[in-house]
Amino acid sequence: MHNVFVPIQSNLSQQAQQTVLTIPGVAKLNGSDLDSQSAILAAVLNDLGVEPGDRVSVQIEKGQMNVVLYLAVLRAGAVYLPLNSAYTNAEIEYFLTDAEPKVHVCSRDRAEHAEALKDSFTELEVLTLDNESGSLFDLFVEAKLAGKALEKITPRAADDLASIIYTSGTTGRPKGAMITHNNLLSNAEMLTQAWAYSANDTLLHALPLFHVHGLFVALNLALINGGPIIMLPKFDLDGVLSVMREATVMMGVPTYYTRLLSDRRFNQEIGGHMRLFISGSAPLLVETSDEFFDRTGQRILERYGMTETGMSCSNPLHGERRAGSVGPPLPGVEVRIVGDDATEVPKGAIGSLEVKGDHVFKGYWGLPKKTAAEFNGEWFITGDVATLSEDGYVSIVGRGKDLIISGGLNIYPKEIEDVLNDQKGVVESAVVGVPHSDFGEGIVAILVGESALDMGSLEVACREKLAGFKVPRRWIQLEALPRNTMGKVQKNLLRGQYADSFT
Repeated sequence: MHNVFVPIQSNLSQQAQQTVLTIPGVAKLNGSDLDSQSAILAAVLNDLGVEPGDRVSVQIEKGQMNVVLYLAVLRAGAVYLPLNSAYTNAEIEYFLTDAEPKVHVCSRDRAEHAEALKDSFTELEVLTLDNESGSLFDLFVEAKLAGKALEKITPRAADDLASIIYTSGTTGRPKGAMITHNNLLSNAEMLTQAWAYSANDTLLHALPLFHVHGLFVALNLALINGGPIIMLPKFDLDGVLSVMREATVMMGVPTYYTRLLSDRRFNQEIGGHMRLFISGSAPLLVETSDEFFDRTGQRILERYGMTETGMSCSNPLHGERRAGSVGPPLPGVEVRIVGDDATEVPKGAIGSLEVKGDHVFKGYWGLPKKTAAEFNGEWFITGDVATLSEDGYVSIVGRGKDLIISGGLNIYPKEIEDVLNDQKGVVESAVVGVPHSDFGEGIVAILVGESALDMGSLEVACREKLAGFKVPRRWIQLEALPRNTMGKVQKNLLRGQYADSFT
């Protein structure tokens, strides 16, 4: 049996009477609590008709029941589909149409819209986790009182799906990356070995649970190793500083570390005892790495991964953590840098980064042609431009795709451009990401209009159609966009021209 819940459940049993999940001021759950609650909720999912392989989509706020629901879906052999809580109703409609989940769990304010879509689907159950009659939480309480529980973990094959996570694509429409049980298990094993993670570690978890970083890298790694977790609803300086002395490991995006450094309270006394600070999801500036080391005596460990692969590279636990590099490939991962002719380039030369290993996803949901196009034989084409040093360190120098990473979240410009180009008076638009000291990259919208454009109205239109993190932070109008001889907009010139927008 290959269900990724098996090693998690084993450790929950071993930690039966020990606190595994702490949400400060809200809840403390031991291993027995998480195990039994996930068994009860898995039984509820079964009663709702969820069978192995069915999708369960989830758009809720981070918290205790979010973790229990994730574990329950795995236990039932279903496919967990996390969705950003900031996604708009229009975006959610696309995901539900594409993935066709059996059950959609959302917050109460989103339920009415999701319910209105039910007629478009052959079968869709929409539930909230609020404490109200008929909610999933209400069904959970009823099942608990009735003594219902799915004690037996549903068998899964290595290649069966554990999750679908949507990621931006070259068409501007999000693609569902199919993550298997073997993908999750192999990546957890790689990271356990590379970072010497164990039950003795206490994880400070401030990342979102709808993202690979917070869900599979942070939560899975801690649960599979049986280590306790201090979970915060979000990254909050006061909250993080108040619990850091109790933790040994923190994972975050570069924004978290720049915000820590901006606070005089953060010093060696608070952070110096930590075994490991890990950064990913966006490039970590050398300046941030150096300042963090000067302040705490700790060198942030930067790693590299993506939705389709989980983690592929990491700076070493013992050895040189090279600022500006994401380190060598993880155990069991192969990497190579290729040129335009798809053959390997010499060490140190710039080219396209490709990876291979058990951590690489199964493909894109419902898109076999797109899946085939993203592979070069057995090698997955990451779309990132990188170099490989003589001693095996990978350095990401750019992206072949126009993907923007802001605050650790992936944003594809075309999705924003499609909204802008639909607005009255807009002739065309180009959206680019430029350096931002807090978010890594900030979004700039450059537009051409029939006349002077009302930027405030355009921002309102974006907020109605897009999640808040996708809304441009700077707006510029030009007479024309720069183009090459083939008529393609030269976004590289725009990125250079507006590189100082947020400095």
